Amino acid sequence: MDEKFKKVLSGILIVAGILFLFSQFVFGVAPEELKNSIEQKSKELEEINNKIKDNQRILEEVQGRGSTLKQEINRVDSTISQLNLGIQASQVNISRLGLELESLQYDISDAEGEIDLKRRAIAEILRQFQQREEETPLILFLRNKTLADGVFEVQSLSDLNNGLSIEVNNLKIAKDNLADKLGITDQKKRDTEIENQNLKYRKIILDDTKTEKQTLLNQTKNQEKIYQGAISDLEDQQLKIASEINDLEEQLRLSFDPTLLPGRRTGVLAYPVDNPFITQEYGGTDFAQRAYKTKFHNGIDFRASIGTPIYAAEDGEVFAVGNNGRVQYGKLVVIKHNNNLATLYAHLSRQIVKTGNFVKRGDIIGYSGNTGYSTGPHIHFTVYWAPSVSMREFSGAGLVPVGVTINPAGYL
Repeated sequence: MDEKFKKVLSGILIVAGILFLFSQFVFGVAPEELKNSIEQKSKELEEINNKIKDNQRILEEVQGRGSTLKQEINRVDSTISQLNLGIQASQVNISRLGLELESLQYDISDAEGEIDLKRRAIAEILRQFQQREEETPLILFLRNKTLADGVFEVQSLSDLNNGLSIEVNNLKIAKDNLADKLGITDQKKRDTEIENQNLKYRKIILDDTKTEKQTLLNQTKNQEKIYQGAISDLEDQQLKIASEINDLEEQLRLSFDPTLLPGRRTGVLAYPVDNPFITQEYGGTDFAQRAYKTKFHNGIDFRASIGTPIYAAEDGEVFAVGNNGRVQYGKLVVIKHNNNLATLYAHLSRQIVKTGNFVKRGDIIGYSGNTGYSTGPHIHFTVYWAPSVSMREFSGAGLVPVGVTINPAGYL
């Protein structure tokens, strides 16, 4: 076999071996202590979330306005505890995301190093091909002294060609891997921004809840008789408003044209919460039969501990941001969409959008709560025929959305 060819082939193999060993020692995985820290934060977050779920179940078991002032204060105290847990969860998650971003930098460095090695290997093979570009396999075969050397040299050239194909494919895989890591990094950064926002508003909601407790004590002067009188007046006011709204919506339904609605199919609207769990359906539910004079529930209720992010169900314009106080929907957001549907998000603890804002499907528009005439922390979600929706003034409640309601189940 040609000695020059042997030396070049040997050099390529040596370079390939050195590059492989170099990649093992220089581009190492993330430090073990970093992985352990991420695992520890994940366990800590899981423990806090389990406490939030346990506390939420307790709140649901004693849901409703306290029949006594003491019970109402206990309910508010439980809400404060829930918010403190939510704040802890945000803080731990932010810390975990920071560690995951740090770990991803090691992965990105590895991927970039691997790409560099693949490029160098391809360059070496191409250099060898360039040196022998005028030598055909027949010439290589005939110039050797023995048949075996000729066959070996031709086979070696074929192996180089195959090696080039393999390395080019490996380079593509390495580039795809780097793109994936960069994509995950961008998502982690967005998640961190969102979690920092959640932390900010949960702290604000906590302060609001503490103020609510103090206001309750001041208004009742810590006397049961005053509290009972206020609750009785509130229930009478709520009953009057609900009856008036029901009459208006019955009139609006007479002009309702269902053919103008989008076809019912899954995914027309997104769920307003992560991991949706329905606590009350639309229509004449058992609870509606017991709790409402109208015997009808005009939306779907989802379990949501106080301070849970609430998402826009579809692109649209924020039609209204309001607050009905301690009656009806409490703090609310109404969004009109481009498909003749409108959506209501009620009993919020905080809204973070303004009337006239344009939102995208999945944008955070507020945080769940227990405002208005509510039996416990949750999100009330109503779907309207958009042309029928308007904000009407009601004594003691301010502006309340009124319109033709539709069962959301056909669109979620």
